[in-house]
Amino acid sequence: MITRSIRDLDLNGRRLFLRVDFNVPLKNGVIDNDTRIRAALPTIRHALDAGATCVVIASHLGRPKGQPRPEMSLRPVATRLGELLEAPVAFASDCIGPDAERAVKSPPPSRVVVLENLRFHAEEEQNDPVFAKALARLVDVYVNDAFGAAHRAHASVDALVRLMPDAAAGLLMERELQYLGDTLSDPTRPFVVILGGAKVSDKIEVIANLIPRVDRLIIGGAMAYTFLKALGKPIGGSLVEDDKLDAARQIITVASQRGLDLLLPSDHVVAEKVDADAIADTLRVDDDAIGTRMGLDIGPQTIAAYSAVLADASTVVWNGPMGVFEIDAFARGTIAIAEAVARVNGTTIVGGGDSIAAVTKAGVADRITHISTGGGASLEFLGGRTLPGVAVLPGA
Repeated sequence: MITRSIRDLDLNGRRLFLRVDFNVPLKNGVIDNDTRIRAALPTIRHALDAGATCVVIASHLGRPKGQPRPEMSLRPVATRLGELLEAPVAFASDCIGPDAERAVKSPPPSRVVVLENLRFHAEEEQNDPVFAKALARLVDVYVNDAFGAAHRAHASVDALVRLMPDAAAGLLMERELQYLGDTLSDPTRPFVVILGGAKVSDKIEVIANLIPRVDRLIIGGAMAYTFLKALGKPIGGSLVEDDKLDAARQIITVASQRGLDLLLPSDHVVAEKVDADAIADTLRVDDDAIGTRMGLDIGPQTIAAYSAVLADASTVVWNGPMGVFEIDAFARGTIAIAEAVARVNGTTIVGGGDSIAAVTKAGVADRITHISTGGGASLEFLGGRTLPGVAVLPGA
């Protein structure tokens, strides 16, 4: 997974196409969280310091389905980037064509131009070579710093790279690959992985790839109920993927054969509905009193057990919350796990938007070794898949 770095490129006097992941939460033109913008700043500053005449920043935002949608414009992102760089940043109202070409040929004194949302063109997601050529006309050299988009073979991360004479990974991409690659290839042990979230189907490949590599595997969130049902536990109205019950049983069997510690909730917080005002009870997971209620968080015994397993860990990877943590009544488990991960004396990696939000909400984000900006990409990487946006980059 070692690729050529932006440090290896001669950027002096050249226009740089910098693919970033500025897919930030945006509501009514206001950015809710600028973590992904801040994460790209070191690469942008390196390019400017190295003499790039223009840093052309390109990203997607949301799912506009190939049509311009004002609420998914990158204009507010360009404004925020300018604030962070403390310099005016130009914004091109399209990512290809005359407006983009004018902006790139006459950049502002900051030498930074943000292109409009790539996905306003359907050709981006189609990996269209003609669209890639239109992007290539803007620049001289290419850098991918969008780990969060590296698992998609889209035009700006695949077809465009094949057209460029020089290409490399940005500093953020380099960091992501280093941490995740080292974790998979040679983790300091004990190596513990925590998986949560809604669906087992999203993480089956990850679990299968990790079983031979990890020492302990912790499962929480709604996905735990597919495993609990596979074990014959009463799950009431909890979210379950019935078509994945056999896969869950197979995972349980393989983990047992390997002697892997596979931890599932022993108690949980249940309620009739996902609502802050819902009456909640804590029950053992084998208690039929759940009735029609659904599990919405792990219980105190599970928190204690999971925290104990993390206490002596040396490497931890966490993706996915332990419950519906957006509602305070069901956030205790996720917050407790965030705090337990932060106490680990070793390497801790947190990925996925919900898990990042959890460590932020718990106030421990600054105590995590590496926060991955790519939830889906990190899962596919951990699942053993080749990421198209990485594979296409030249070797070191």
